[in-house]
Amino acid sequence: MTPILEVTGLARYFGGLAAVLNVDFLVREGEIFGIIGPNGAGKTTVFNMIAGALLPSTGSIRFRGQEIAGWPSHRVVWVGICRTHQIPRVFKAMSIRENVEVGFYFGGRRSDPPSRIPRGVEETLAFTNLTASASLPAGTLSIGNLKRLELARALATGPELLLCDEICGGLNPSETQAILALLKRLRDSGITVIYIEHDMRAVMSTCDRILVLNYGQKLADGTPEEIQQHEAVIEAYLGGRAAAGRRGRGPYA
Repeated sequence: MTPILEVTGLARYFGGLAAVLNVDFLVREGEIFGIIGPNGAGKTTVFNMIAGALLPSTGSIRFRGQEIAGWPSHRVVWVGICRTHQIPRVFKAMSIRENVEVGFYFGGRRSDPPSRIPRGVEETLAFTNLTASASLPAGTLSIGNLKRLELARALATGPELLLCDEICGGLNPSETQAILALLKRLRDSGITVIYIEHDMRAVMSTCDRILVLNYGQKLADGTPEEIQQHEAVIEAYLGGRAAAGRRGRGPYA
């Protein structure tokens, strides 16, 4: 598959501390690409640099062959990249439908005629299973529906590459499975997904390939099967003694 995103030598320093250091990876069009790692590994910092919320200290970020490193977030959205956040950033006083409408009218990338937008809004609400509560204020929603709304707001911009930052965080198992099913449907519809998550079972069952970060550096990348058997990954997640007792089983068995 053709790379849709190529990241080379990406680094971000805060003072003298390297939060991300010389990270390289590529994301192929039409896949779900996972990014995992312990807390503080640099996962969200990488997302912030791709999405334009944070300037890289060094490195290249190429989207469909075009250099976008250092672009502001609104310009990144215009070329077809949008993200969700760990803590949903919805307009709480507005209704669910109005939140989605904001993405359609002001997301910047869509060229839908005004007459088409209401239908697009309703299709997005239906896809994320929010139609029945569309008139409710966003501030009244449960965490599960807030996560759905965060996803709907991102989809309203018409992304080609969707960055999902712990979109299943705080959800119960049934809510998690429902969100993962949505991500697979998005992939099947042609949207490429990059997915940060701490739930390893969710990652292993959903992602086509996975990047592992540790202390801001790339530790490994590969298929879920390759990652589960990677010695350095097992060591990073379980520690030497525990890892030694589980070799051959995979760290998430």
